[in-house]
Amino acid sequence: MDWPGVAQVLRHTCRRVIVSTGLVESETTYGITSLTRDLAGPKLVERFWRGHWTIENRLHYVRDETLCEDGCQVHTGTAPQVLATLRNGILSLLRYHGWSNIAEANRRYAAGPQKALQLLGGFTT
Repeated sequence: MDWPGVAQVLRHTCRRVIVSTGLVESETTYGITSLTRDLAGPKLVERFWRGHWTIENRLHYVRDETLCEDGCQVHTGTAPQVLATLRNGILSLLRYHGWSNIAEANRRYAAGPQKALQLLGGFTT
């Protein structure tokens, strides 16, 4: 099959152990790229692939699952973009202050709104 612009076809197999059960899982995923092997050999393609999943796991998954972005019912005007910007700002602020577990941070600040205001800066109780 002729795919214009495709220079490489990729296959990546990931094996992981579920620590709690000892079960070994294996998943194979596939990808395509327009980068030639001269521009991006296997090691560089692997870095790109891992970089993509780092973004997916650190940003999109957290926005979708922890901040419930996919469940949001706001769909008109510029409101969806405004809410996405606010979510990104919240994530950036929490990560800047050392939080890696965003769900835990949400629970902490939901239980103490004064602390949330202090996180924004300039607010004291």
